[in-house]
Amino acid sequence: MKTFRRCCLGLLLAPLLLALPACDRPEDAPPPADLLPKEKMVRLLADLHVLEAQVESSRLPPDSARALFLAQQKSLLWNREISDSTFRRSYRYYGIHGKDLSEIYSAIIDTLTQRQGKLAPAPAAPAPAVVPPAAGPPATPATPVK
Repeated sequence: MKTFRRCCLGLLLAPLLLALPACDRPEDAPPPADLLPKEKMVRLLADLHVLEAQVESSRLPPDSARALFLAQQKSLLWNREISDSTFRRSYRYYGIHGKDLSEIYSAIIDTLTQRQGKLAPAPAAPAPAVVPPAAGPPATPATPVK
């Protein structure tokens, strides 16, 4: 009876052990054919984060804010000639590859920091010191020479 159980267990486990190496791990997934380059993703995601901040600061009700964000996101993608599905596939691919997504978000932080620096007002230059006129008799105008 024990040999029969071992035999059945072996027959059940053998296909699983043979099929296991054939499964793709997420890290080994091939990139989609229309994968957006990292540089393009950085610019796009930075703009989307700015857009999200603008919508959040608009003080709209949540449903209106979501509708506004989705409309603006669609417009942004359309202006850059990127389909929604291409963006989603690319984001999903980079999300599966944590190292790539980490590099992208490091670049996004740098990009947004640079943009913030450009928008911040320049520190005011110190006002020139005003020198009071010297005390003494008033200056007389020079007589014209003929």
